[in-house]
Amino acid sequence: MRRVRATLVLPRAALTCAALLLLASCATGGDGDGHAPGAPVGVTAAAGSATSVHVMWNAVRASPGVGTYEIYRGTTKVREVPGSEHMVDVTGLKPATVYAFTVRARDTDGRLGPGSREVRARTPVAVAADHSAPTRPSTPRGRTIGSRAVQLSWSGSTDDRGVVSYDIYQGGTKIHSVGGARTATVVTGLRPGTHYSFTVRARDAADNLSPVSTAVPLTTAPGSDDGRGTAPTDFSARTHRGDDGAYYIDLSWVPPRTDGVVTEYQIHLDGQPATSLVWGETAPRDRATYSFYVGREAGDSHRVRLRARLPDGTWGGFSAERTVTTGDTLP
Repeated sequence: MRRVRATLVLPRAALTCAALLLLASCATGGDGDGHAPGAPVGVTAAAGSATSVHVMWNAVRASPGVGTYEIYRGTTKVREVPGSEHMVDVTGLKPATVYAFTVRARDTDGRLGPGSREVRARTPVAVAADHSAPTRPSTPRGRTIGSRAVQLSWSGSTDDRGVVSYDIYQGGTKIHSVGGARTATVVTGLRPGTHYSFTVRARDAADNLSPVSTAVPLTTAPGSDDGRGTAPTDFSARTHRGDDGAYYIDLSWVPPRTDGVVTEYQIHLDGQPATSLVWGETAPRDRATYSFYVGREAGDSHRVRLRARLPDGTWGGFSAERTVTTGDTLP
């Protein structure tokens, strides 16, 4: 389910209708303005072992800023992490058990926001007397995606009982975890012009860790860039005339491939931010579509493009820009 947030930048004649359109929608999340932070979105949970679950969420925007995130198992707070972190391993769990998790943001003034939607994960069955660690992940490789992201991949490990997850390290610090069926990830939120070293370790259900992989040294590009590696792709735009006689722009795109869930997009119309949209429930992963009002006059040309807010809270690159004209007849 998507929700429109912010105001469309439209001709004066279109403002009344646009306002009605926006009043019918509900905003999600929070941008601050003296209120408690909004509920974290994009929350996921996956078993890391028979006794641990890896929980991730998207960054929350708040004013004056998020100080901490609180992680709850059911109604019990089990972890608290600084506002700069958007993942945590919840340990000390029971094997073969379903757990429910929520996340809440607390701003630096102490205001606690509402809980996220509940996510569930089932820990695998414990394997008795398993002291055999998975093999080392082999042939790790990577590439930079502009100045703020890298893509990593590796060949899968083997284990006599099965690999449950892979842990990704930046230097000696664990920064992420993916399921045992995954052999690639995207790390975002990096600094421009900075040298990094990434390694990978495999984990089985008994929490046995593999030897560390060989290091993948990568240096992000200097300065800022257009972020095209994190931009929506296969972007198209067209117009149609609705039953009310007004014109609408119909957008379609493939979300950027990142770890975590992309739930928020910003649409630019004629070079200016026009509207933001947020999926309050399950965000599309394969293809997204959206339609919005642009007025009642035929023959008006518009340039349109969009970008995604990545799971680490930063904006990705812009899609290609498309030009459409209201009233055009499509072949």
